[in-house]
Amino acid sequence: MKAIPILTGGLLAAAAVYLLLWLSGQVEGNFPLLLLLATAVTGVYWLAEKLFFQPRRKNAAQALAENLQERKAAMQAKGIAWDEVDADKLAAHALRQPWWLDWTAGLFPVIAIVFVLRSFAYEPFRIPSGSMIPTLLVGDLILVDKYTYGLRMPVWNSKLTEGRAPERGEVMVFRFPPNPKMDYIKRVIGLPGDVVRYQNKRLSINGQPVAAQPQPDYFDQDSMRHAKQWQESLGSHTYQVLNIPQVPAMVTAAGNFPFRDQCEYNIEGVSCTVPAGHYFVMGDNRDNSLDSRSWGFVPEDNIVGRAVVVWMNFSDLKRIGKIQ
Repeated sequence: MKAIPILTGGLLAAAAVYLLLWLSGQVEGNFPLLLLLATAVTGVYWLAEKLFFQPRRKNAAQALAENLQERKAAMQAKGIAWDEVDADKLAAHALRQPWWLDWTAGLFPVIAIVFVLRSFAYEPFRIPSGSMIPTLLVGDLILVDKYTYGLRMPVWNSKLTEGRAPERGEVMVFRFPPNPKMDYIKRVIGLPGDVVRYQNKRLSINGQPVAAQPQPDYFDQDSMRHAKQWQESLGSHTYQVLNIPQVPAMVTAAGNFPFRDQCEYNIEGVSCTVPAGHYFVMGDNRDNSLDSRSWGFVPEDNIVGRAVVVWMNFSDLKRIGKIQ
């Protein structure tokens, strides 16, 4: 029993060191895995507390109370004065959780709730780049719906329920195909089997031009420059996109990705046929987004969820609202 506090202290110290290395950038963190392990470990301590440690402390407190009563009766029978002892205080001390259970079993309910909500309901994300401007700005804190496209196992990302398929025009979070440890956010443009053409900065799907209406120019305060703004309508979704006239339409950073033979590149842009089980995605900031034009298609297995709402932006509270 004496080894358990030492083991627990070692586990907590190891977790603290890992977090420090992660926050300092010395190791690449994996929060879903860390949360899963924390839930499992604290869950074991919680069960041990409920089934073993707590009953043991209750038995010890009861035995202490009975022992005090016996001693009091014995001393009174001998005519010896009995100094009153605060039995309730002694019992409370005997029932108190040791520190190593307080930091494990005591945290389990909170960690379990966070794990369930984050894994199967909504996961928070922070927008780190400007590839989705003007829909999403750097610093936007968003919630991602984890159930519409089907519930998935944390860490492994394997499907538990089917849900529905992503729709054109929805904003989707997914594991970045070249590096699945990273999460990316883009807009779904092409579904499996679609022919997506982006030529001269105009989008068409299956030979049909996507409706786009000119809007007032957009001034990006981060880059301190103006961009042409258009309102696109795709499926049931209407949203704004940006183009910078000075940037060529040609895709210059296309890599060697799976199914690259399904894409044709020319000086005017790109045309791709989306493979089965994959999606074509683009950023709304069209000339400042590395997306399916450059690194290829998003496999269905990489989907994380649907971005639904900006719940906070500390620099601009007016940003709070539904994501178009």
